[in-house]
Amino acid sequence: MTEQAESIRLERCVIVLDEQLPAGRAANAAAVLALTAGQRHPGLVGLPLTDASGQAHPGLIPIGIAVLSATEEELGAIHRQANASEGVDVVDFPVQGQMTTNYGEFMAVVAQIPAGELRYLGLALVGQKKAIAKLVAKKKLFG
Repeated sequence: MTEQAESIRLERCVIVLDEQLPAGRAANAAAVLALTAGQRHPGLVGLPLTDASGQAHPGLIPIGIAVLSATEEELGAIHRQANASEGVDVVDFPVQGQMTTNYGEFMAVVAQIPAGELRYLGLALVGQKKAIAKLVAKKKLFG
């Protein structure tokens, strides 16, 4: 976890996906982003749940996760603005992530693309409610 990620107040978590993604690819992108956001911010996981029979269930995120949609251009703009914002951690999923099942190949391809030229399937934004609200204002739920 980065120093910046450690210092962020965990008030909101939002995933923004490319509105053109078909359902299966959107589900994959959201799962990848959520898993990485959870690893970077263990505080996103709530306390275990216990049912009436006394059986324990893993804790879930107590602040919820909105899954929103944006155009490819909007994703790029949100990414740039989020990286420049205080109180927001960004997990990004470049389009190359769904072009191969080999993580080494994925890393090699991304390593050849300048940051400003990367295109994204989705972003996870974690942090302060007000800062994230500014970034995703007027975005609709995915689907």
